[in-house]
Amino acid sequence: MVLDRFSPATREWFQGAFAEATPAQLGAWDAVSTGSHALVVAPTGSGKTLAAFLWAIDQLASTPPPEDPRHRTRVLYISPLKALGVDVERNLR
Repeated sequence: MVLDRFSPATREWFQGAFAEATPAQLGAWDAVSTGSHALVVAPTGSGKTLAAFLWAIDQLASTPPPEDPRHRTRVLYISPLKALGVDVERNLR
């Protein structure tokens, strides 16, 4: 199961917050958890934003930062819409 690839804390949070992962999320997480790239094309409300962020957030929280300070920016998110960017920031906080 793809959720087994997340840290225990992230897996527990997700299972407590959602009934199940969406197909878009499962496909994205399967790709990125094995080092591949993913392009998620799915309808509104299908969990695309969480598909994009959860693996990155899990890795940030469960692995130490690189020794070299020049390599410490590990996630860059470019929002296609200002409203979505504001929503993502609120959810991350």
